[in-house]
Amino acid sequence: MARYTGADCKRCRREKMKLFLKGSKCDGPKCPFESRPFPPGQHGRGRTKETEYLLQHREKQKARRVYGVLEKQFRGYYEEAVTKPGKTGEVLLQILESRLDNVVYRAGLAQSRDMARQLVKHGHFLVNGVKVDIPSYRVKEHDIVTTREKSKEMTPFVVAQAQAGSRTVPAWLEPIPSEFKILVHSLPARAVIDTQVQEQLIVELYSK
Repeated sequence: MARYTGADCKRCRREKMKLFLKGSKCDGPKCPFESRPFPPGQHGRGRTKETEYLLQHREKQKARRVYGVLEKQFRGYYEEAVTKPGKTGEVLLQILESRLDNVVYRAGLAQSRDMARQLVKHGHFLVNGVKVDIPSYRVKEHDIVTTREKSKEMTPFVVAQAQAGSRTVPAWLEPIPSEFKILVHSLPARAVIDTQVQEQLIVELYSK
């Protein structure tokens, strides 16, 4: 499967905001965005005419990059959101938030979504007692995500347990660090999703 292999920090600079793709590095002084808060490339400092299409495209790219989703899959999520009741943009964000890799990241068991994706791929998690190694797997209300017993002593999980409570966890999830467990109480409403993206611009882009 195709995936992005370039520098994550360039993606933040391209969107002119921190996307927090590198975990704790994004909060430290070594974050490249701190010293170069402008788009990469020789024309990065130049002025760009902000057309309606450009604003819509940038919002879509921002959302894709935050959640680590490629264009084809992202478009598929949008088409699914269109068919569901509710506001399309909000449903789209709910779909993205319910991905297993995002749940692992949100609950504090990984420093970044990239790390969460890798941990899921390596088969370290069970959903309702069944091994799941697909990062795009979507959790449902009342699901229980647990860490495999033999994985609990691995460094990423030891670190996650030691840092439990240092990151705000959304109310729709309840991590239990002592048991390496995540309880999914519900699917998130837009009000509790802190992703800084204007989802209505994405809907306008795709609905043309």
